[in-house]
Amino acid sequence: MSDSSDKNNDNKLNDKPPADAGQVEASEAEINLAAVGRLKGSYSIFSSVMAIVTGLLVGLIILMISNPANAGQGLLTILKGGMTGSVSGFGRAVATSIPIIMTGLSVAFAYKAGLFNIGASGQFMIGGVCAVFVAIKGTMIPDSVLWLVCMLAAMAGGAIWGSVPGLLKAYFKVNEVITSIMMNYIGMYLTKIIIERTIYDSRYARAQAVPLRARIPTLGLDTRFPGANLNISLLLCIIFCVIIFIISSRTVFGFELTAVGLNPDASRYAGINSKRTVVIAMIGAGALAGIGAFMMYLGGTGVYMDTKEIVAAQGFNGIPVSLLAMNHPIGVFFTGLFIGHITIGGENLQLFGYSKEIIDMIIAVIIYCAAFSLIFKQLLHRIIKSRSKFKTEKPGGPGPQGPGRYARPEETEVIS
Repeated sequence: MSDSSDKNNDNKLNDKPPADAGQVEASEAEINLAAVGRLKGSYSIFSSVMAIVTGLLVGLIILMISNPANAGQGLLTILKGGMTGSVSGFGRAVATSIPIIMTGLSVAFAYKAGLFNIGASGQFMIGGVCAVFVAIKGTMIPDSVLWLVCMLAAMAGGAIWGSVPGLLKAYFKVNEVITSIMMNYIGMYLTKIIIERTIYDSRYARAQAVPLRARIPTLGLDTRFPGANLNISLLLCIIFCVIIFIISSRTVFGFELTAVGLNPDASRYAGINSKRTVVIAMIGAGALAGIGAFMMYLGGTGVYMDTKEIVAAQGFNGIPVSLLAMNHPIGVFFTGLFIGHITIGGENLQLFGYSKEIIDMIIAVIIYCAAFSLIFKQLLHRIIKSRSKFKTEKPGGPGPQGPGRYARPEETEVIS
């Protein structure tokens, strides 16, 4: 009797699944998803590197066609960029990078909500004229906080200009690309009018010089790097990139941005106010572009706001910065430095008889390659995700074996 009862008890124990079976399956799924995420990130870096390499190879071909004798030296000049052995060259590269880092961050932030902010140029110009106007006319503002007030003015101007395409997109379904392009030219002419009627310097046909008391603090960088015109703008760029990264990936609003960007209809069904999210995304993008103008015009780099009827190139240059970084806020900082670096190298090509526009062709090729690599990245991510899903799915038994569980095939064997 005792032996038979022991066998029955063993059979009952064998029929029960392990207590932590569900936990094991969940942990395996989490490990697979983490591996997919790491592979996705590494592939993004690989795609960006391949886009850069392809662009440089095309540039080398162009240099060989133009002047074969100096092609190698020309490519080396591009790669050196601002690192020519002088501190001033390094400063020029950083000064070129700072505004396009902020406009690239503007494009990337709007893209999180599925918006293509091609209007960063208009937001840049409006933010810049607001900052310069406050710097010149704000004589009653204390010197210690004047630069901060100018930055807030630039943020407000860019945000207001960015809100217009956002409102039209959210409430009237107007494509933001069309409205952003229109706002670029409206902003260009409005900037011209404001300068000519308020802060115009007729001697040079441009805005008046920004007073020294309104310039961005240097914290001693100007003495450590003489002739480089460095200030805390580079540090501010790092801070803003980190802030946007935290907002985009670590907050509820960042989740809402991503949800609206992926599927506005599904996000509304989930209770997300997609209209509000779209408007806020464009306001934030405009504010970031405005800050970029503040950093350029109040950074003591010798750049002035002029009245030429030309849309600011910094806004358009932010697009390749964002694409090359795969719209990642931290990546935007490094790609902005790279684009600024090779831009200075392209200007130095004139020393060997080349046209500086060659660097624009190289950047254009990098943009195309980055766009194609984004498509390949998404395709590869879908393939990897489908394979990992197939591996994590385990076949169940013929039917429920007790309340709320399914038996594995090996559990269906009855031990007699």
